[in-house]
Order: sequence, then C-alpha cells, then structure tokens
Amino acid sequence: MSTFRRLRNRLLGSPRFQRFAATFPLTRPIARRQSRVLFDLCAGFVYTQVLYACVKLELLTLLELRGPLTLSDLAVELDLPQDRLAVLLRAAVALQLLDRCGADGFDLGARGAMLLGNPGATAMIRHHALFYQDLADPLALLSGGGTDLASYWGYAGSDDPGGLDATAVGAYSELMATSQTLIADLILSAYPCHRHRRLLDLGGGLGAFVAAVAERCPKLALEMLDLPPVAEAARISLKARGLGDRIDVHGGDAFRDPLPTGADLVTLVRIVHDHDDAAVLALLTRIRAALPASGALLIAEPMAETRGAEAMGDAYFGFYLLAMGSGRPRSRARLEQLLREAGFRRIREQRTANPLLVRVLVART
Repeated sequence: MSTFRRLRNRLLGSPRFQRFAATFPLTRPIARRQSRVLFDLCAGFVYTQVLYACVKLELLTLLELRGPLTLSDLAVELDLPQDRLAVLLRAAVALQLLDRCGADGFDLGARGAMLLGNPGATAMIRHHALFYQDLADPLALLSGGGTDLASYWGYAGSDDPGGLDATAVGAYSELMATSQTLIADLILSAYPCHRHRRLLDLGGGLGAFVAAVAERCPKLALEMLDLPPVAEAARISLKARGLGDRIDVHGGDAFRDPLPTGADLVTLVRIVHDHDDAAVLALLTRIRAALPASGALLIAEPMAETRGAEAMGDAYFGFYLLAMGSGRPRSRARLEQLLREAGFRRIREQRTANPLLVRVLVART
C-alpha cells in the first residue's frame, strides 16, 4: 500500500476526523454525501426488494391505469394488510417509484413511469429473484457451489448446448427478446448497418435484433443462427411478424458448428460477456475466417470500466456472471486485445446514446 493511501485511509477511518468533517462548513457536504453512499451500500438489497415487490404486485401498472388510489383501495386490490402495505408504499415513495397525492393517495412516480416504459427492465427485475437467492450466501457462491441462475441459463454449463430441448432454452430466450428492442435501437442508431450487403446475427435468440434491422434496413439481406430449439422458436416468432421470408434462420451452435458464409457483417449482441476467454477467442477466430476481406464484426454489450457505470460492470455483471457459471465482464481494452489475437486489425468504437446499457465495437478484417 502506498504511503499516500495509507495516510488517507488512516485519516478517513479516524472517528475524530469524521466528527470534524461532519461539522466543518467546507467538508460537511462531502461528509454527508459519503455517509449517504455508505448507507446506500448497506441498504441496497432492501431497495431492490422494494422494487421487486412493486413489480411482482404489478403495483406500478395498477397505478398507471387507475391511479391515484388511496391506501385502503390499494389494500383491497392487492389483498394485503393496510399497515404492512403502508410500509411498502412509503418506501416506494422514498425511492421515487410512487408519488404521494394528498393525505392518503398514491400515484405512479417518475422512476415508476420510466420502468413501465421499459418492459425489458421489469422482466429483468422479475428474473432477478433467482439471482437474489444465489446472493443470499455470497461466500457459498464464491466457493463454487451450484446456483439457481446456472440452471436457468442452460447453455452456460452444458457440454452439448446444441442438444438442449425447447424447455431448457425457452425462458431465457423470452427474457432476452423482451429487453432487445431498446438495445437494438441504440445499436442501429450508432452504426450504419445499411452499408452492408448481408448481416449474420450469431446467438440471435427469437430474432428481435434482426427484426429491428429489417425495419431499419429494408434492402439488407438478413440471417441469424442460434441453438436448434431457439432457432425453431425464432422461425415461428418471425413468421408471426411477417418476416418469415425476409430472414434466414439457421439452427446450430456458433461455438462448434460451421458458420454460415456470405455475410459481410456479423453481429454479436450481448453474447461475448456470457462466455469465458478461451471460448470467446475461438469464436472470434472462426468469425474472422468466415468473413470476406471487406467484412466486419460488430460486438454490442455493456462493458466494464465504462465511465459512470463502473459498479454495474464489475460489481453487478461480475457477480451475475459468476452465478451464471460462465463469462466475465470485459473492458473495451480487453475486447480489443481478444479481437487482435483473433486476427482483426481495424477496431473502432461506435458511440451509443446510452453506453451504460450497451457499447459497440466494430472490428474489420
């Protein structure tokens, strides 16, 4: 530990200095802000459970449709005791999920409205129940025990992902499709896919991303590949959207099976961080071999060390992927290193409107 860091920590850990900082006019705002940060670290799990309760009860939707409602009205609608429901409602107001209306009324708050405008976020909140169970004993998780999240993402620990049945892939495919619309819009606003001839989306799920591309780029030839049971579900989904003849869907394992050739743009949307380095490097190398001389690979996902989202990258995704049993959060620098090892030479970041949710790297052959 450096001398400066040692002296800093000794000073900040001193009760005498903390009392001084809390009362001295120039340091008081900083001390109060840091106190709030420390308390939020302690209370963060409670906040997530308040949010989860609101989503699971569909309280936000109820207030959007019928609000404002009184405590007694809500107790009847939600079948909960008034005194206990009041605790949840006050907590939701404090977190700006709800607003108070008069002495006894409650309505949808600003953050609640934002959540309802993003179905993918509410789907992830429901899904997080599994993650919370795995985090109940973080030391057990760190010791390498089995997790509920690993069972949910069936392909993560499977020796034969291509052999999974529809039941094993259905839930996570639906979850990813729900949250894909916003991500697709951010990607397509950042990179001009229409400049290419043919796009191949690997790990395309139910086809939400290629469907969004089809709308934005009507002249672009499109195809996608995912595990056979996912691909079959994608065909049904795309046909229902009138895109059955527009998008070629291939069933296969992108990490093991031959990749379709002919595309001059390959996309990996929220795929890379789900897999370990050796598997990622092998996949990138195979993609490089399948691309023509003028081809490009687009990687889109949240990245570690993103300014303003450092905690999300290494704390949230670090533990989520640990519980999932596969993958790791990676910085732009680490992704660029893997791309260069795979044979890509020209790598550029395309700025997105919300880098906290997704960043885009484009690598050319």
